Amino acid sequence: MKKIILKVEDMTCSACSNHVEKYLKKQQGVIDVSVNLVLGQALIYYEDDINIDTLGDYINRSGYKYGGIYDEKEENKKDNSKIYLISLSILMLLIMYISMSHMINLPVIPFLDMMKYPINYALSLCLLTIPYLIYGKDIIISGIKNLIHKSPNMDTLVSLGVLVSFIYSFINMILIISGNHMLVENLYFESVCMIILFIKLGRYIDKNSKEKTKEAIKELVQVTPESALLKTENGEKTVTIDEVKVGDILIVKAGMKVAVDGEIVKGSAHFDESFITGESKPNKKQQGDKIVAGSINYDGIVAYKALKIGPHSTISEMVHLVLEASNSKMPISRIADKVSSFFVPFVLIIAVLTFIIYILLGTTLNDSLIHMVTVLVVACPCALGLATPLAIVVSIGTLAKKNILVKSSETLEIASHIDTIVFDKTGTLTYGKLNVSKIYNYSNYDDKKLLNIVANIESKSTHPISLAFTKFKIEELKVIDYEEISGLGIKAKIDNKKYYLGNSKILDKIKNKYKADEEALSNDGNSIVYILEDDNIIGLIGVKDVIRKEAKTTIKKLKELGYNIIMLTGDNDIIAKIIGDELGIDEIISSVMPSEKTKYIKKLQNDGKKVVMVGDGINDAPSLATSNIGISFKSSTDIAANSSNAIITNDNINCILTFLKMGKKTLTNIKQNLFWAFFYNILMIPLAIGLFKTIGLEINPMIASASMMLSSLCVVFNALRLKKINF
Repeated sequence: MKKIILKVEDMTCSACSNHVEKYLKKQQGVIDVSVNLVLGQALIYYEDDINIDTLGDYINRSGYKYGGIYDEKEENKKDNSKIYLISLSILMLLIMYISMSHMINLPVIPFLDMMKYPINYALSLCLLTIPYLIYGKDIIISGIKNLIHKSPNMDTLVSLGVLVSFIYSFINMILIISGNHMLVENLYFESVCMIILFIKLGRYIDKNSKEKTKEAIKELVQVTPESALLKTENGEKTVTIDEVKVGDILIVKAGMKVAVDGEIVKGSAHFDESFITGESKPNKKQQGDKIVAGSINYDGIVAYKALKIGPHSTISEMVHLVLEASNSKMPISRIADKVSSFFVPFVLIIAVLTFIIYILLGTTLNDSLIHMVTVLVVACPCALGLATPLAIVVSIGTLAKKNILVKSSETLEIASHIDTIVFDKTGTLTYGKLNVSKIYNYSNYDDKKLLNIVANIESKSTHPISLAFTKFKIEELKVIDYEEISGLGIKAKIDNKKYYLGNSKILDKIKNKYKADEEALSNDGNSIVYILEDDNIIGLIGVKDVIRKEAKTTIKKLKELGYNIIMLTGDNDIIAKIIGDELGIDEIISSVMPSEKTKYIKKLQNDGKKVVMVGDGINDAPSLATSNIGISFKSSTDIAANSSNAIITNDNINCILTFLKMGKKTLTNIKQNLFWAFFYNILMIPLAIGLFKTIGLEINPMIASASMMLSSLCVVFNALRLKKINF
């Protein structure tokens, strides 16, 4: 099975996206489809033997336009819609003046006076309507085309309203020219113009608002440079990103951005990776370290080998993850989908019935048509269609900017129901690697010098504990006579002084005055490293897997919010309890195998709990996949990341708070959007029919088109509020 994101053009409401989705799902070779109205995209899962051109043809045959494969670097086409909108808005003032100046006691244009020169009046309005029909031809064509395809949408309602008004007015104009001047008051050319103008204005504002929801994707795309500095036999050469191949050696100098994901083969420098990690402090990278496309070299010159390019790069993977999540659907969206599937046909029936009933009641043809057109124009499936996808795109985009990649929108809805959070220990609540946690310095050296001596000696060792001292090597010292002593530690010479590093057994017959310090470190879960210089104890260092600096406050806030916190670890009971007590976790399950972790998650779920599992290792993959939501880190193993529903890109578990808060806010926002979309139609359709005439409430097609625009904007602006949430 393969998947791809294709662009679908000309969709205007949920009826459009629903039709495309249903049509594509029926086609041979298509496994599943999710169409996003906001992004104008279709996420398609298809069989291996189907080619992309066939999928594009399916989209065209559905009645909409295939726009090609989504390309995150594609530049936006030049848009003249603003110019047309301004021009026709100015022309609209003239049309309104001609048709309504006599109603508000303004001077009437003499040769266009409707009473004295009815033919001039009718012809001028008809001619001025032509530009609006051309301007709105996409709406009219789309509406009729979708009616023919038996999938009427918002454009169908608007186009029918516009065409009925225009044809009725055009026939009356012919009769006026033929001598029936009394029909001059039955012209509605200005309504045609106003409806199209309001619809276009609404779509223009709507389009600009939607663009704001894509900011996170755009920012990710703009992170990477367009060119790279390639190392060749003849020196350095500037090439485009498309020319870079895996294995090429590239150069990045101070102030430049890394062009593609790679591994440093020569040199060292500090790199700003804040767009990935959220950490403003530059990280030092040297030979053997991985660097990510888009990170900025602060100092030095580095040569690196290209490892991941194009769609396989970290940035591209992030962009596609955000897009796929945006294109997926939350369970709550099924409500809107079901309503939209029958809403437009329902409105068409209501409009026709309104016309028939008014005719049967003896109402004039003119008034009957006005009520029918008003019903057609006022109904707004557009707001209904935007309610869910717009909130999803805003939320997932905002989370991406805050270092949380969500794989599906369904995850956000589940997040709003979570009550239990299960944490793995190693690499999740802790950093997952040994660090120096405590130093007892009994020497005349300062801590930096003491640690530098230890780091130089440990650099010769392959023992895992040696990695805890790597960063303390600030000055190169000449280490000779290095030797590992099995079960005890290591020994070496520096400046003719003998050094021993190891556990308490290395002391042998030396009197240990620092036993109490050793016990304190051991009780705190440390591995012990004694430092001897010429048979004198000069230091004692505790090494352990250190708790993440943000873990304690995160756990505290989660408990305050009412979440049940559990630590589930394969580590021994003593270490687990030490870590759990320090973090304030009351429920600690330790010494468990991976399979037992999964069983425990299932037990919680069987007890009615909605569980988030946070982990990073291969042993966490089964439990991540079993939980309601699995969260891993960017630094996690691939299998753990693939088993999770969300990935924290900066390894800061405080992001869990942001994620859970956004889940609740998103679901609330969608419910608000759906309420206003339904409420609008429940209120406006009866008003358009004329049910409230007796109390003086009545609308015409122009007011109907304006109110339809406003209903969509209410949904748009409400969804955009998600970007302003204070985390």
